[in-house]
Amino acid sequence: MRKDLGMSPGKLCAQAAHAAIGSYRKSRKNIIASWEAEGEKKVVLEVLSKTELLDLNEKAKKHRIPTCLVRDAGLTEVKPGTYTALGIGPEDERLINKVTGDYKLF
Repeated sequence: MRKDLGMSPGKLCAQAAHAAIGSYRKSRKNIIASWEAEGEKKVVLEVLSKTELLDLNEKAKKHRIPTCLVRDAGLTEVKPGTYTALGIGPEDERLINKVTGDYKLF
């Protein structure tokens, strides 16, 4: 999630949901089955800029991890087209940690 935008808690939750659902839809069935059996773990991390969000997306793609980059419609708190969130996975936790391991919890 982009912390620099100053989105309200409700807006943050909605953007996180868009990201999670979007990346879930792109995941392989066998990975989804394992993820569901293990409790459907979700972690929300923070980035401090659009550049950092886009770099994280590219890093995940290089590892072939499903991603969903969220751009807001601009109906409430941010301008249309603003990148707000990135969903990563589900995928093997060790692989995701290679990409996200240096980021702080939101």
